[in-house]
Amino acid sequence: MSAYMDFSQSVRSRIDSALQQAIPDTADNPLGAAMRYALAGGGKRIRPLLVFAGFQAVSCKSDHPALDNVACAIEAIHAYSLIHDDLPAMDDDDLRRGQPTCHIAFDEATAILAGDALQTLAFELLAKAPELSDSTRLALIQTLARGAGAQGMVLGQAIDLAAVDQELTLSQLEHMHRCKTGALIDASITMGAWVGAANSESLSVLTEFSRALGLAFQVQDDILDVTSDTQTLGKQQGADQARNKPTYVSLLGLDGARQKAQDLYRQALDCLPHLPGNTQTLRVIAQYIVERKH
Repeated sequence: MSAYMDFSQSVRSRIDSALQQAIPDTADNPLGAAMRYALAGGGKRIRPLLVFAGFQAVSCKSDHPALDNVACAIEAIHAYSLIHDDLPAMDDDDLRRGQPTCHIAFDEATAILAGDALQTLAFELLAKAPELSDSTRLALIQTLARGAGAQGMVLGQAIDLAAVDQELTLSQLEHMHRCKTGALIDASITMGAWVGAANSESLSVLTEFSRALGLAFQVQDDILDVTSDTQTLGKQQGADQARNKPTYVSLLGLDGARQKAQDLYRQALDCLPHLPGNTQTLRVIAQYIVERKH
């Protein structure tokens, strides 16, 4: 796990600095402060890490000037989604990353607008990503829009809200989480690969990897929701059970969910030998995802 921590610390420091520079100063209005608040607070930055890892998995280079913009864009989308997910009209949560949620720290209207502003900021960052062709910038924008919108994350959130007090089959649950969680994970890796000028074969392999990894991430989330505590999680423990939401634990049992996470982890790792670049970072991130405690 030390390899993950070393990589995580270096990228998180870099992205935290870039994010602070990307947020506009809104003078006497709290909008900018609310945007910064949502982006701060100890997030794991897994999606930005996956941008860098996706790049490394297909490129002979170790870095590219556009990676900061791409990583900040995906984190801005993620932060916006959490702000809106926590709102009273949705999950009505008052704790995120161990701190009051954005609408509690500020107010509901400011939180909504901060989410809106973070979403549009993401596409501005992609549009001006340096040292890329116009066609690559367009591919990045299309990838993020698809992953974040009505074919991806937002659809998953809509399915999730409709699933309260409902019984879902395993395939229905997987579809929901391939959209809600997996789509942004897939977009993160794919966008890094676009920066690395990946060919169609590598993009296909990375899609297979990310589909398994995205589900493994959600399975582990469901496990932690019943085995961890609020202080460790940084959000309310047992929230899904309290809202009577279907989860992998409710469908498979705790042992079955743990086995499912391991099966998905192995599926993801089986993809890595088919990629041309350095896949060690993807490997250590996958290990972290299935072994994390929060």
